[in-house]
Formats: sequence, C-alpha cells, structure tokens
Amino acid sequence: MGMLDGKVAIVTGAGHGIGRGHAMELAKHGAKVVINDVGGSVSGEGAGRDADLTVDIIKSRGGEAVSNYADVSDYDAVGEMVAQAVDTFGGLDILVNNAGIVRDASIFNMPVEDFDAVIKVHLRGTWIPCKHAALHWRSVNKETGAPVGGRIINTISGAGLTGNFGQTNYAPAKAAIASLTQTLSLELYKMGVTVNAVGPAAATRITATMPGAPAVVEPDEIPEDEWNRMDPAVSSPLVAWLASDEADHVTGQIIRAVAENIILMKGWADGPTINNKGNRWDATKLGTQMATDVFFTRAPGLRY
Repeated sequence: MGMLDGKVAIVTGAGHGIGRGHAMELAKHGAKVVINDVGGSVSGEGAGRDADLTVDIIKSRGGEAVSNYADVSDYDAVGEMVAQAVDTFGGLDILVNNAGIVRDASIFNMPVEDFDAVIKVHLRGTWIPCKHAALHWRSVNKETGAPVGGRIINTISGAGLTGNFGQTNYAPAKAAIASLTQTLSLELYKMGVTVNAVGPAAATRITATMPGAPAVVEPDEIPEDEWNRMDPAVSSPLVAWLASDEADHVTGQIIRAVAENIILMKGWADGPTINNKGNRWDATKLGTQMATDVFFTRAPGLRY
C-alpha cells in the first residue's frame, strides 16, 4: 500500500516544474490528483492546456489524475475546482498551492500592474484555494463530528524569507504566504487540518528568467535513480510526507528543501531586548541604548 492510498489531492501550478514534481510524487504514493494549471507564461500571459501534460505522465505510470485549468485567483473558478475533486474522486484530502508567476524589476522600473499581478497570483491565489478547501472540510467536520485529516502545503521561497534584488512583488508575496500558513494552522487545527509551507529550489521556467540560471529541466526527464540537485522534484518527497497521516503532528511550519538539505526555518523570534522599567523612552538616549544592548555596536564598559 502507498502512504497516500485513498487520498485525493489538488496541486496548483502543476503543468510544469515543481508543481509537476509534487503531483507525480503524490500519485506515486497512491493519491488521486487534480492537476491545476492555467497554462500561461511565467509572467502570467496567455492560457493553455499544460495540465494535460502532467496528467498524461501520471496516467502513463499507472496513476489517476484529471486536468483543471482554473485561474487560482478566480474565486468562483477555484470553488468549481474543489467541487471537481469531490465529484470526480469522492473527496478532498490534500491541497498543494504552488501556482506562481514572476515579473522582476527594480522598484524604480516596476509598473504597479506587475506588482498587483504577482501579488494576485501568489497571495490571493493561495488564499482562495485555502478558503474553499477550509469550507469543504468544515462541512465534512460538521457532518461527521470527526477530524477531517486535511492537509495544506503552501509554497514559499528563499526570496520571501531573506529578500532578493528586483523582486519587491514576488518576495513580499512569498513572505505573506509564510504568515498565512502560520495563521491558517491556528484556525484549522481543531478540525484536524495541518497547514505547512515548503520552500524549494530548482531549475524551473521561473528561475530561468534570472541571469546565470541553469537550464530548465522537468521532473519527468530525470530518472529516479539519478541525483540532480536542481531537480524540480527535490522537495516533492517532503511534500508527500507532510500530506500523509504520519505527519499529523506537524503544522504551522516553514521548511526549506534545497538540494540535499531540509531546513526548518525559525522565522521571526525575540532577539536582544531592552526594558525601560516603566518609564517613557527618551529618543535622545535611545542611540546609546540601542547600540550597546540591541545591536552590540558599542562596548558597554564596566557594569556593576
């Protein structure tokens, strides 16, 4: 038996690259998969039937999959996508939000339309599928009175965690998805739904837009017994595990999967702290206090 036998999954942005790798991995372990992809370019223009390519690969390997061409930022279309999963395969257990576009430029040259487009696909296009999945699971939970065992795995990026020149649209969208992940993990926990985020790194159509990037490779082009650190499916085993029953104790976590490394990201945490002992801060004295006890750029001298 596969670790995901009997599970039904939706993977957005699964026509190529990382999304295709995730869908293939979920199907490999027994999940039935709805392959979503609008079929546009990496910058979000146009539409096509790229989802069919991944469906054909999964079927050729003995798995079950169907295509969906919804725009993930379209509320009604995504509702129909969730209904398609339920109607076709009998339910929904796993949602992997992976769809995304890039329109890179420095802030001096970035049109506001490019900022809006990237935020719309990444952030709105993650929130809307999460909302429809959450509504479905709440209905099931109310009907059965039992935990639903749902899984949401969102996609973040190192750019969103550390910043990246020329991506004042993409980086904050990915950072927001990390925050969305943590908040949803709190809201959906009582229904038995876990929400985590994975940050992959691979040679994809999106990374190919960056200077000096490696050539694009598709996950189905790499033999299973061959190691390629830029394989779009490098993070897919982690996604499959997070989607399984075995990971029911893991939620609200941000995890990077880069080449041979899996890294738990600690996120924002309290650092050095100063306390005013109940008094109002004095702006004229803060420079010394911050330098000495927060930034450690000034020696404190002897203290008794």
